Amino acid sequence: MRILVTGAAGMLGHRVVEDARARGWDAVGVDLPDGDLTDAEVAIDLIAGESPDAVIHCAAYTAVDKAEDDEDAALRVNADASANVAAGAATVGARIVAVSTDYVFDGTLRGRPYVESDPTGPLGAYGRTKLAGEVAVIGHNDNHAIARTAWLFGVGGPNFVNTMLAAAETRDEVAVVTDQTGSPTFAGHLSPALLDLAALDVTGIFHTAGGGQCTWHDLTVEAYKLAGVTIPVNETDSTAFVRPAPRPGWSVLASERDETPRLPPWQDGVAQYLTERGNAS
Repeated sequence: MRILVTGAAGMLGHRVVEDARARGWDAVGVDLPDGDLTDAEVAIDLIAGESPDAVIHCAAYTAVDKAEDDEDAALRVNADASANVAAGAATVGARIVAVSTDYVFDGTLRGRPYVESDPTGPLGAYGRTKLAGEVAVIGHNDNHAIARTAWLFGVGGPNFVNTMLAAAETRDEVAVVTDQTGSPTFAGHLSPALLDLAALDVTGIFHTAGGGQCTWHDLTVEAYKLAGVTIPVNETDSTAFVRPAPRPGWSVLASERDETPRLPPWQDGVAQYLTERGNAS
C-alpha cells in the first residue's frame, strides 16, 4: 500500500511514516517545506505527483490558545488545507484519513463517553476550526475516515506528559487540575490505528483515543509513579490556570462502531512513552 502522510515532521506524522514502513508499506511524508497545503493548486498537485492509495492527514494548527487570537489562520490550516488535501486525494482516487479532536465537543455530557453520533458544539476557535475541517473532508472526498483523538502525547513533540516530567526536575511540588477529564492517547498507539483505518473500506467518523479516562491530575500521578518521581502532585482546578481558550471539562471518547480500531488503555500508553523517552523506573 502506498500512503502519503501530511504533517510528517510532527509528533504523530513522523510516527505514522515509521510505522507504515515497518509494515512494508510505501510511505511518503510531507510537511511545510514540501508545499503549502492551504493553497489548493499546490495541495492537489503534490498529491497527484505521489499518487497514493491513501492520505493520512496529520497536518494541523494545534496552538489551542493562539487560535483564539488568530482564528483565521487556524481556519486556513485546519479547514482550508483539509479541504484541499481531501480534494487532492479524491482526484487520484485515494482514501483520506483525517485526524480530528475531542475539542469538537462542549464537555457538558456526563456519565458516559462521547461517541461518534453525539452532537458537536466546540467551545473555542481551535475546536470550531477542527470541526470545519471534518466537514470539509467529508464534503470533498466520499472515501473518508475522520479519526477523533484526545490528549495526544508521544516522543518527538511537545506534550503534557513531557511538560510535567520537565517540571519535576525544577520544582519541589506541582499542582494539576482535577476538573477536566479525558482519554489520554499515546501517539505510538494512535499511529497503527490510523494505518488500520487507511486500509478499511468503511467511511465516517471514528473515535480513536486511549482506552479509559482520567483527569490531568491522574495522568500526572501515573507518569510520576512510572518514572520514579516522588514530588507531591497537589489538586487544583481550572480556575487556577486562566487561559485564552476554554477547555471542555469532559471529553472522554469511546466508539460505538464495531469497525473502529481499539487502542490500549491510556496507562499502557504512558508506560510505553516513558520507555521510549528513556526514563521509565
